[in-house]
Amino acid sequence: MRLRNIPGSREYIAQNDYVIHDPEQMKGKWHEVFGNNNPIHIEIGMGKGQFITSLAMQNPNINYIGIEKYSSVLLRAIEKREEYEGDNLYFLRFDAENITDIFAPSEVDRIYLNFSDPWPKDRHSKRRLTSSEFLARYDQFLTKDGYVAFKTDNRDLFDFSLEQVTLSGWQLRDVTFDLHHSEYVEGNIMTEYEERFSSMGNPIHRLVASREK
Repeated sequence: MRLRNIPGSREYIAQNDYVIHDPEQMKGKWHEVFGNNNPIHIEIGMGKGQFITSLAMQNPNINYIGIEKYSSVLLRAIEKREEYEGDNLYFLRFDAENITDIFAPSEVDRIYLNFSDPWPKDRHSKRRLTSSEFLARYDQFLTKDGYVAFKTDNRDLFDFSLEQVTLSGWQLRDVTFDLHHSEYVEGNIMTEYEERFSSMGNPIHRLVASREK
């Protein structure tokens, strides 16, 4: 269950230097935020930030942006961030539905989607972060050779995602229905949800989607 109501979380976030507070003004200027021209990777729905903070620590020559719409979850990510002294990681409190408002064409090299909300009701399918609607959004700001990497333990959502990638004209690769027992497990960084679900014996599904033929 997501944490949504920690008192004072919004006020704390509003004053934190690791959070970009007016991301619309940074569209096309994210390299200025980081002060370099290194590749930019983003995680949409980063939760408590374990995954993206670990990536930032391991890859100081890549810039990372973690996006989360719930203040009380973002607060937990900030707490992890404060233990990291690097300058290649920033956070946004932002709704991904409007993500094209904050990134310019070819500004992002990679998108990570980890254990996204499955929105199980059919009428909410357009809200799923791997829907054709969201893939069309990503297409507007990913670099030509950029890609989306998606992990989930929800088989229905994964099957939906496989279908949507194909219907959208994107290319599938590195597909596995059991990541932790596959050739793609090397270098895998687990999220908090991944640790919990895999400890319960749930297989983790993963795909990579790109527009390269």
